[in-house]
Amino acid sequence: MFPDPSQIDLSLDSRAATFENPTGARGAGGTSFGGRKGSPSRRLAAGERVLLADIAGPGTIRHIWMTFPPAPPETMRAYTLEVFYDGMAEPSVSLPALDFFGLPHGRPVAYHSALTAVHEGRGYNAYFPMPFRDRVRLEFVNGSNRAIDFYYQVDYTLQPSLPEDAGLLHVAFRRENPTTLMRDFVITDGLAGPGRFLGCVIGVRCIDPAAWYGEGEVKVFRDGDNEYPTICGTGLEDYVGSAWGMGLHAAQYAGAPLDARAPGLRGNPEFVGFYRWHVPDPIVFQRECRVTIQQIGFVTFMQGQEAEFEAYNRTNPVAGRGWRPPSPGVLASGIAERVDDYSAAAFVYCRNPQPVPRVDVAAATADIVRREYERPSPFERMLGDVGGS
Repeated sequence: MFPDPSQIDLSLDSRAATFENPTGARGAGGTSFGGRKGSPSRRLAAGERVLLADIAGPGTIRHIWMTFPPAPPETMRAYTLEVFYDGMAEPSVSLPALDFFGLPHGRPVAYHSALTAVHEGRGYNAYFPMPFRDRVRLEFVNGSNRAIDFYYQVDYTLQPSLPEDAGLLHVAFRRENPTTLMRDFVITDGLAGPGRFLGCVIGVRCIDPAAWYGEGEVKVFRDGDNEYPTICGTGLEDYVGSAWGMGLHAAQYAGAPLDARAPGLRGNPEFVGFYRWHVPDPIVFQRECRVTIQQIGFVTFMQGQEAEFEAYNRTNPVAGRGWRPPSPGVLASGIAERVDDYSAAAFVYCRNPQPVPRVDVAAATADIVRREYERPSPFERMLGDVGGS
């Protein structure tokens, strides 16, 4: 995927945009206060939108880094990132900033993958190649109700031209809180090809505590698939590369770095976050692509739980092969439809720039406030005044 690092390509003009040099101009970095680190950050008021970079192409963004003081989840998820290509009035990237870096629910944790990394839970890095032809504009919005100190760097290269088959990165955010029984949650839909589904960052808030939540299949419908998809997975944890349930893990192309639950709780966590990058296994489409995930769980009822089983069976239709026959001590077990709270950031390369729906901050931040079992990090306690109003 990545070029040979020993190659010296003199057609590339290496640049970076920061508050020290927001235009990325040659020889203009760090000029404030005599070059002695005068403007590494900026104080952003509540609701303030700031321009991170406005770059004439052609070129490619290679790396985005940013940081902001730790804060409660509903504050952290209110920081949003938008990207506009070729002078478009509407963004082709619009989502909560933490979701862009692989972390839903406004809950930072340390992890790394092939395309994203969150160093020590507070340094946010993205390595998605983001080509642009005529122009690209990046903006950050402090959608929270408090002022913050914000730092960033956008590393990019300018170049004489882009390959004919270069795709522009599009990222759209969706959330269904709650999902609809027996209607699969849509991860991505509506972007026109030619394109490539790069992957997704999914957040699940488990509403139904009675059953394992992750039996649903991920399905990829492409180029004329109607009732049934071309690609159909075998279960949520399998899509993320694990098996027989899913705990904390992180790897190059898939992982689940977020698992928030009360101490000692067995069964479902309350908040789950996972990612999947289709890098060595590309999903390419000519015209259209729709990716969905089912909300299906596995549940077991023991002998003596007849009333609970009858009540659950009335509200949660059985799926697949139906309930398994009773066995010693077990009244019934099997997979059943369920309802949870799902969000998705979908990463799709498209040949032509297209608008995506702008993130609804109120919907993105609903029902994710810090739980009693969660404690602020030492950095949040130390930097509380930095992120305050």
